[in-house]
Amino acid sequence: MSPVPSTLRVVEDGPVARVTFDHAPINLFDPAMIEDLRALVTRLAARPDLGVVVFDSADPDFFVGHADLNLFLDPVESVPPKPTRLTALQQLFEDLRALPQATIAVVAGRTSGAGPEIVTSCDMAFAVRGAAVFSHLEVALGLLPGATGTQRLPKLLGRSRALEVILGCDEFDADLAASYGLVNRALDAAEAGPFVERLVGRLATFAPAAIAQAKSAVAAAELPTPLGLLEEAHAANHLLVGGEAQRRMRRFLDLGGQRPEFERHGLAEALTRLAE
Repeated sequence: MSPVPSTLRVVEDGPVARVTFDHAPINLFDPAMIEDLRALVTRLAARPDLGVVVFDSADPDFFVGHADLNLFLDPVESVPPKPTRLTALQQLFEDLRALPQATIAVVAGRTSGAGPEIVTSCDMAFAVRGAAVFSHLEVALGLLPGATGTQRLPKLLGRSRALEVILGCDEFDADLAASYGLVNRALDAAEAGPFVERLVGRLATFAPAAIAQAKSAVAAAELPTPLGLLEEAHAANHLLVGGEAQRRMRRFLDLGGQRPEFERHGLAEALTRLAE
């Protein structure tokens, strides 16, 4: 995947892309990183062969920092008309969320402002105990989390907890972030790497098209239920075209699927062998 961004390091390994934020001294979300992330998301959207994208940081103290405040220092004399389209940052994070790949954030270090908005734009997030610290500082600065934060957090955390995070401007460690629903799990440093690698390894054996269509169907859950169910059926129909699903189902049956002992004891391991 080229050209290589200046604030990101990207390494591909088969169907897995690993993206490392590397923008000293604090991984500030400044114009350079914004442009690099936008270019990366555009390239990933055009890569149906990739099934998984993992985001982490080169700096153990910082995952992704807040947006560069210099972007907002120019005086504004009046309120412009209500927007009729998303802002550039809202669109960037929506595009990140809509990528066809399974996206995973591994947070070890501090992340504030735009950083948690990146985390919550990913499909899954895992926080390292004793290292990960989350915060939204915008209201204390006279602002608000305006790059999807006020809309995503209530859906993930519920209204009251979202307002605690947004209005309180306090710091949350990995365990509290997990208990509130900001991340999937809090993991000890020694177990984080093996856990994520096992998850990535499993996902890497699955058909990228199935991951993409499953994500599309899950996104439709935000619609009224009858409409979401129609989208689910449409996504499922896509996957029966081309033969990949049929090949994997036959392989599953060949391995012993639908037999009692296999289903009890061999199911999870067999699912990683269907690409063979």
